Order: sequence, then structure tokens, then C-alpha cells
Amino acid sequence: MQNRIPIEELVSKVLSELERLNYSYNTICGYRAFYKRVIVFAKEKDEIYFSEAFGRDFLKEKYNCTIDYYKETMPRGFREPIRRIRVLGDYQLHGVIIRRIVKKPGYLKPPQFENELSSYEKECENNEYSKRGLRTRIQRLFFFIDYLDSRKVQNSNDITPEIISDYVKTIYKYHEKSIAAILTTLRVYLRFLYFNQYTDEDLSLKVPKQNKYYYPPVPSVWNKEDVIRMLNSIDRGNPTGKRDYAILLLVAKLGIRVGDIKSLELSDLNWQSKTIEVRQNKTKNNVSYPILKDIGWALIDYLKNGRPKSDSPCVFIRLNAPYDAFGKDANLHNIITKYTRHAGITFSNGKRQGLHSLRHTLASTLLEQGTPLPVISEILGHFNSKSTNVYLHIELDSLRKCAIDPEEVYKND
Repeated sequence: MQNRIPIEELVSKVLSELERLNYSYNTICGYRAFYKRVIVFAKEKDEIYFSEAFGRDFLKEKYNCTIDYYKETMPRGFREPIRRIRVLGDYQLHGVIIRRIVKKPGYLKPPQFENELSSYEKECENNEYSKRGLRTRIQRLFFFIDYLDSRKVQNSNDITPEIISDYVKTIYKYHEKSIAAILTTLRVYLRFLYFNQYTDEDLSLKVPKQNKYYYPPVPSVWNKEDVIRMLNSIDRGNPTGKRDYAILLLVAKLGIRVGDIKSLELSDLNWQSKTIEVRQNKTKNNVSYPILKDIGWALIDYLKNGRPKSDSPCVFIRLNAPYDAFGKDANLHNIITKYTRHAGITFSNGKRQGLHSLRHTLASTLLEQGTPLPVISEILGHFNSKSTNVYLHIELDSLRKCAIDPEEVYKND
């Protein structure tokens, strides 16, 4: 934590830190030009020190930006000036530049932490974390490592509870779910360091805990009529329609996750037993799904008349050359968006409409039909039953039937 210093000195320290962090020349020039305007504005207002109020006044007068950037989404045109103002505030408060969450293809590990980071990545792979889960976990960790490097920590054993506390203060403005994920990542990594003798003390015990109950968000669900309309809007007379129809049926009727559909291989289709054998990417559980009649015919139509000739073992592949599997980051959201528009289906603001919402709709339908929660949990492949309990909030009509009528109680008293 740094003492307040004059704005001109603060700007000089920030620019020096940007150079130390190897920001590009053009980026630093952009910051330098921006901060010149900040210094001129400070002199006009007779301000000596930077403050959050000063930063907001600058953005309001010079950019007509009045949003609360800690609570509201930053519009595209305001991102750069807001970012540069926040860098000043972060450096004054924490003495470091807090890195933005930007996905980069390659992360250059600080040399003093390279051995333990590489060992930790290897252990995660040995524990068979999903590629997506491992990627997000490592990315969260890299921000902590960058923070340690900016604090000039030269050894993992030099990490102190005070440094951990200071880092946690830098994330308090995040959404509570993001904070929980970051704290968990931090706790697991610090425990790894202790068990593998990189640190003398188990610093995972020093990571603060959130006093929050687990309240997963109530999922978005579709009306059954809209699901039917969306499926009926698909033109199955062309290869794209044949593929997309089969994909949407697998999600809507079997609740298969997008990641499992992308990795589904031809050998996973057991036509003799009429089952689809899947090892789930997320839970690593082996699950068997029935090939229902309409799903079976949709798959056959796609495989015989829609799927290009390809050496790929995956069932679903791109329909443009090269005819290969979907990319690792493809979420297939464009498929469902395309056909909801064709069907003329609109959603209320804030309601999610991705492929995952079809899984939620299936769960809601099964609950409505009286299917026990453990069975729904098994169908959806939920690792934790709490993830399935949230569907109780959706089926309000069924919950009302369980309500006790006070008049009946008094009548039998």
C-alpha cells in the first residue's frame, strides 16, 4: 500500500512500471499522451493528488462518460480512458498495475516462479482436469503471479500473509462468483506449494473465506412450444441443417453438454445396443445415453447425407474445408441463435438462450413429470447435487402443490 503522492509523480511511476512490464512502445505512448491531459486537468482544478472522484470528473468533462465503471459494463468507446484512469487509482492504492483479464496464447512465466508453475500445471494434467477448466484455472493464477512479480517477490517462500491480503484487496470489486473462483484457485495453488516444499508454511490457510451461502443462479428455461418451433424451423434438406438438427436434439432431449457433443466420436455410437457411450469432459464420468428413435434417424441422416468425407474421428465436424473437428473454444452458440431467429422466437432481457439453456429446459420438464432429483442429476451429469437442486426454484407450480393449506390444518386440529 502506497502513500498518496502528487499526480505528476504518480504518472511518472506508472509509466516506468509500464516499461518494466514490457508494455509495447505504442501503448506507453498512448498512456503518456492521456496522462498529459490528466495533469493539465488537475492544474485547472487545483488538484494535487489523484482520487477516484477526480478520475470520474475527468472522464465526465473530457469524455462525457458518467457510468459507474465498477458496477456497469464499460461501453466500447470508453474502455481505454477508463482503463487508464483505473491504472492510476490501482497504482496509488496498491503500488502495482493490476493486469487486465486478457487471454493470451502464451504466458511468459517470471523466472523465479517457473519451476513451481510448471510442476503445478503438470499435476493438474495428471489429475485429469478438463482442458477448459485447466485453462481458466491457470489464467486466474497468472494474475496472482504477475502481482507477486510486481511486488518484487523473488521466491515462493517469500510470500507472506500480508501480500496475500493485499492481493485480495485488488479483486474486491469483482463479482462475488469471480472472487470465489479466484480465492479457490489461490488456495489450491498455495496448498500445492506447501505440500511440495516450495514454502515452509501452509499459506492456503491465510486466504480469506467468503461468508456466502451457495446460491447458484436460477437457470433460464424455454417454453416447450418454443423448443418445437425452433427445431421445426431447421431446413434439413441441406448438410448444415442435418448436422445442426442432430446437435440440437442431443442437447434438448438428452441434455448432453456442448463439450461432450464436440468430442463425440463415431466409435461412441453403439448401434447394436442403441446407446451413446460418453466419457464426460467435465466430470470424467462414463455415461450411457439412449439413442431415441428421432435422434437415431437424425444421426443416420446426417452421417449418410450431410457429413463430408473426413479422417476425423469426431461425429460432428466443420462443413467447410478443412473438414475437421470444431475448435476447442467453439461454443456452438451461433447454431441456436440462427434457428431462434428463423423461428421468430424472442427472449426477455437478461434471459440466457444458449445451448446450455436447453439442458435447463430438459431438467425442468423432467421435474414437472415427477422425476426424482438424483435421477435428473445423473442424466445431466451433475457432480454436485446442489447444481440440480436449483431447478426446484423453476417448477413453482409443483412447489405450490406441496404447500400446506392453513384452513386444512385448523380443520383437523
